[in-house]
Amino acid sequence: MPPRILSVTLARGGSKSILKKNVTPLLGVPLIGYTVVEAKRVSFEHDYIVSTDDEEIAACARRFGAETPFLRPAELAGDQASSAAAVIHALQWMEEDRGQKYDIVVELMCTNPMKTAKDIEAVVEKMIATEADSVIGVTRLWDHHPMRVKKIEDDRLVDFCMYEKPENRRQDLDPPAYIRNGSIYAVKRDVLLATGARYGTEHSRPHVMPAEASVNIDSPIDLLLAEMLLKSSPRPYITGFSIP
Repeated sequence: MPPRILSVTLARGGSKSILKKNVTPLLGVPLIGYTVVEAKRVSFEHDYIVSTDDEEIAACARRFGAETPFLRPAELAGDQASSAAAVIHALQWMEEDRGQKYDIVVELMCTNPMKTAKDIEAVVEKMIATEADSVIGVTRLWDHHPMRVKKIEDDRLVDFCMYEKPENRRQDLDPPAYIRNGSIYAVKRDVLLATGARYGTEHSRPHVMPAEASVNIDSPIDLLLAEMLLKSSPRPYITGFSIP
């Protein structure tokens, strides 16, 4: 029997860096639309919902085909609320509503529009094949490798955590370093509830994504970069939507 999968996109209304970020236009399509459409294109069976505290975002998500079965409580939508807490709320709400337990919870971040259905499928396939506690999207660090990170002590540059040989080339930075790209988190339901976290056990595994698939929208500059990348690799099945 295949695992029962719940996929969730968190999209609160109180964004600070970009006003109404989750519905801001990206090539004429609301940002959230990119994630919803890719979630709807996956080949595996899952329940997919958007958890939001904002009626405008909920209406926009529904227009792209997502379910929005509830409005998220205000205490789980503030600046201090954790993503894990909001995902747990969505899981528990859906289990009570649907009268069943899920096996895997997949969070698809609204602010990363460059992931595709193939990325989502690869994460879930790896999770099932390896029986991992979690599989998360990561990207390789080059110029920001830990070896190149410094701290300042008495106005002097000091290695932060790794020694850097002077004049090191980026291809000499070893071992390779990776960072969470804020795109996809898949976690076993029981692990999520037991730890209150989407990753971090010794059985967490990576899904490595290239830099161009890892753009995270935090500032207007990120929107410009995503726009450039989408123009070079258009997705007509998404750009066919328009903002009313």
